[in-house]
Amino acid sequence: MTTIASSAPSADSASHHEPQWAAALFILLGASVWGISWYPYRLLAGWGLGSMLASSMTGAAAAVLAAVVLRRHFGTFQWSWLIPALGIAAGITNAGFVWGTVHGTVMRVLLLFYLTPVWTALLARLWLHERLGWRGGVLLALALSGAVMMLWSGEAGTPWPGSAAEWAGLIAGLAFACNNVLSRLAGQRHPTMRPEMRTVVVFTGCALVGFPAALLLDGVHAVPAAFSQGNTWLLLVGMACVLVGGNAMVQRGLQRLPANRAALLMLFEIVVAAVSSALLTAERLSPQEMAGGACIILAGALSGLSRRK
Repeated sequence: MTTIASSAPSADSASHHEPQWAAALFILLGASVWGISWYPYRLLAGWGLGSMLASSMTGAAAAVLAAVVLRRHFGTFQWSWLIPALGIAAGITNAGFVWGTVHGTVMRVLLLFYLTPVWTALLARLWLHERLGWRGGVLLALALSGAVMMLWSGEAGTPWPGSAAEWAGLIAGLAFACNNVLSRLAGQRHPTMRPEMRTVVVFTGCALVGFPAALLLDGVHAVPAAFSQGNTWLLLVGMACVLVGGNAMVQRGLQRLPANRAALLMLFEIVVAAVSSALLTAERLSPQEMAGGACIILAGALSGLSRRK
């Protein structure tokens, strides 16, 4: 998934003069891609292609496509331990997000994923020595209260994830927080490296993590049948193009908007997911689950607003 916590990248002349409304539109469109991305993976699973193998293949195609499109920036690439760490974090994020939304209730998994601000604040305090402050503590309490409220309304009757899919969404959010903090740290340690290079690293990580996850989690007996269908290949290639395009739009928006404002706009992903899951599935949230989800979204929104200058 797209990183949204990197340090401010150097902008080219075209994006520097781009109006802020256009940059915001790019981020909203990129968020929309991730808000609906769960559905193609469910289609592929229905055709017999496991979600993890589909995720790995899509990541590999997206990495190749991104490398071709961004090849002129490879001269700025700098190697360090942050590169594989960022790729692994992104791969775990994508694997947990895809597996959770394919096998669980989309909105419950996505809201657990959006506990990311909680983990980002804690990891930034630990790794980047950023102060949390009393406002941050209040927002963390609000987000965690929303999670407890939402989870306690589930079938398990306990304030923690009640299914493997929900655990996958929670772990994906934690990995996404690691991804954000590592991306910010990479921007600080390697200021001359173009941020587009992290896009290639992210998709490469999705490919590399997705394959062993497929061996562990997918039922591979149906894979040959899925590959015999032309629709499978068309959808995989189409998803790779859309994911690269969505990532590029967000990166373009980040060149004009502060990262914290972009984080607020990225919450539009939840709106798209809510509408798409309501239209395309029979899944519905209870009033208690919606109230808990609202607390999580509010905490994420206030987290971005509280850091705006």
